[in-house]
Amino acid sequence: MSKKKSTKKSTKKQTPFDPLLLFVQDKLAPVQKFLSSYSPWTLASFAGGIVFALAIFFGLLLSSLTYLGAFGEVPGYLTLKSIKNRTAAEVYSDDGVLLGKYYIENRQNADMEEITPLLVNTLVATEDARFFEHSGIDFRAWLRVLVKSILLMDESAGGGSTLSQQLAKNLFPREDHLVFSLFVNKIKEMIVARRLEKLYTKEELLRLYLNTVPFSENVYGIKVAARRFFNTSPDALKVEQAAVLIGMLKGTTIYNPVKYPERSLKRRNLVINQMAKYGYLDEGFADKLKASPLNLDYQKEGTNAGTATYFREHLRQELEAILKPLKKADGSSYNLYTDGLKIYTTINASMQRYAEEAVETQMAALQRRFYEDWKKGLPWGDNRVLQREIERSDRYRKLKKAGRSSEEIRTLFEQPVKMTVFSWSGGETEKEMSPLDSVKYYLTLLNTGFLAADPRTGGIKAWVGGINHKYFQYDHVKSRRQVGSTFKPIVYAAALQSGMLPCEYTPNREVTYTEYEDWQPKNADGEYGGVYSMAGALSSSVNAVSVEVALRAGLKRIANLGRAMGIQQDIPELPAISLGAVDASLQDMVRVYATLANGGLTPELYYLDRIETQDGKVLFKAKKPDSRNFPRNLEADHSAAMVQMLEKVVDGGTGKRLRSEYGLRIPLAGKTGTTQNQTDGWFLGFTPGLVVGTWVGADNPAVHFRSLGSGQGAATALPIWGKFMSKVAANKKLTPYTSGTFPKPSPYFQTLLECPAFLEDMPLMGDMVALNEMDMDFLKQFFSDMELPELYELIKTRPKRRYENALEYAGRLQRIQQRWDNQEERVEQLKNFWSKVFFSGDKQKNDNQQ
Repeated sequence: MSKKKSTKKSTKKQTPFDPLLLFVQDKLAPVQKFLSSYSPWTLASFAGGIVFALAIFFGLLLSSLTYLGAFGEVPGYLTLKSIKNRTAAEVYSDDGVLLGKYYIENRQNADMEEITPLLVNTLVATEDARFFEHSGIDFRAWLRVLVKSILLMDESAGGGSTLSQQLAKNLFPREDHLVFSLFVNKIKEMIVARRLEKLYTKEELLRLYLNTVPFSENVYGIKVAARRFFNTSPDALKVEQAAVLIGMLKGTTIYNPVKYPERSLKRRNLVINQMAKYGYLDEGFADKLKASPLNLDYQKEGTNAGTATYFREHLRQELEAILKPLKKADGSSYNLYTDGLKIYTTINASMQRYAEEAVETQMAALQRRFYEDWKKGLPWGDNRVLQREIERSDRYRKLKKAGRSSEEIRTLFEQPVKMTVFSWSGGETEKEMSPLDSVKYYLTLLNTGFLAADPRTGGIKAWVGGINHKYFQYDHVKSRRQVGSTFKPIVYAAALQSGMLPCEYTPNREVTYTEYEDWQPKNADGEYGGVYSMAGALSSSVNAVSVEVALRAGLKRIANLGRAMGIQQDIPELPAISLGAVDASLQDMVRVYATLANGGLTPELYYLDRIETQDGKVLFKAKKPDSRNFPRNLEADHSAAMVQMLEKVVDGGTGKRLRSEYGLRIPLAGKTGTTQNQTDGWFLGFTPGLVVGTWVGADNPAVHFRSLGSGQGAATALPIWGKFMSKVAANKKLTPYTSGTFPKPSPYFQTLLECPAFLEDMPLMGDMVALNEMDMDFLKQFFSDMELPELYELIKTRPKRRYENALEYAGRLQRIQQRWDNQEERVEQLKNFWSKVFFSGDKQKNDNQQ
């Protein structure tokens, strides 16, 4: 059966574009015919050639435009010849130890001698094996990257940048040029690398590279990195240590050995393999090194870490003011953070370390004792204090600024959140606590201030402004607090100046001073009775006696002497100053006690010696105080007498723990101080060559110890002093600060100091027999031009009054004697007058007859 031919017509509808399509196909027919005459491979090769030619053209065009500066200036030879890294300023102690730095980039340049072959081999094997063969651009490396990394997807092929190109990138950070950024920056780096190779030797390029390359934690250069992670210098690095540091360059954060030790160890071993591969290490030795641990010796530093943090911050502010008017050759001012300056100070590195160790040890133990003292009750006493602290917090202010209600803020403050807080275990810790508990925690933390200085020169030797600069930046060397009984030496020194004698006895009695609003001062121990000499009252810190002595010496005299000896703020002329109701800084009080240690001469405290440029040129030389110009504010005898009194404080008074507990057998004098409610604890003490002050208390004065036994200065501040001084005394290099003897008073004044510190009853002063031998000796010297019988007669007719000291008594006797002499003179004058009146005529006749 034959099939029928289908007569069905196509249903495809013709479009308006069909004629145009037929026209194009007709015109392209010759091209299609031409292309069909070649194989697909030939056509692909031809297309690739065109693309390659276009790429070459584009590359040459982009390179030319970059070279000519179309994408920003390319550093020229003059710029590259004068390369200067941002280099940290370094602060040094008086014994040449680096205390810390100021920087934007934490960098110290290593000298050529410190760039050892070990470092070079490690770097070259890892980053640029053909460094000594190419001239800045390694085309073989580029080809390797093209084939292995791009075509074969082999990640181990490495990068194509040479060390010179990496150096160029480090010196001149890449810029944003939109879609052309990668190409333009690479071309710039290649141009700069070639120019660097022409200007510098390979060794110089390696030094530049190792001083420029960034590590993690804002560390720049191999010198700082070696110190940070291994506490050593570049020339002392071991192979495995160098491998860790060079390995970090692949990724400074992800290969940080502190944060990611496992990654770092793996990367270090890869570097060691590279060194073995290129013949820098024996295979067996390399395997041994790879089996070793990292063995880090991490040294944290920075503004809030390292040595003398509070001192460096105080110094920084002064340095910026000093440097501002000093100009470089180009007319610009010196920059503290980038110009590599070297700052030399009077701080002694050993003393600074001892001070910080004493603070850390004692304050951690003291904080535990504080919590024990306050097992029950609120250390801040009143919840209004807590509320004020809450409202002062940054969190509260931000919430308030955001418009939150008081109720909402209270709720948020009670909700636990994760936070990092200060801790005596490791410096800080992460924990979950409510903001309210955080405020309470910080409110009850105790703080401290510590300052040591040479009283002979005024040079400051140690400065600790608090327990942790990161969390507590308020410097308690400069903060003002009530000074308590540490002010009493000023009271007794003023009494000596007024004419009172050291053995002038004063009753220990409870008195109400109606003229001062019924003020009734109390003794700390609540004990009264008997009479005290100055030395006895000072060593036992008897408040009742101090008030009486102050009133007799004169409040104005005391205030003037306190300011002259170093207290820079106003001292109220009220009797309460005799008990230390005076606000002063630790710095002020150290200067006061330095006056006593320095024989009555008040030194000017200083801490800066000089500033040098990076190449050792002296840029600024501080004008040191001249000890010959120190003002004399106490007579030598008065100063020596006060020192002897303060020695008794240490030998048998409130400071006796320095002898019994800390075993100090060096010359010592000092005074404890405790303010009301045990808010502030003080100890100021000195040797012939060093004066040291310590203060302990909470930042908020409302927070205090609960008991006197725990919170008095002898229990809080003195132990820091004792721990510090025991280490100083054991260091033979510091013997000049602990040896020697205190100056003695003159023989005459020495006799005035030799009397019992305490008597049950006031000695009778009714007649000559009641005068003690010391008073009699003093009167004999005072009236040396008078015959003894006449002196005895004068004393008998005018006996000593009950509360009159020997000098006051002598002055009264002298005035009486003067009146008697004046009376005799007037009698003689009257006789002469009347003689002339009645007998002048007879006398004249007799003269004429003769």
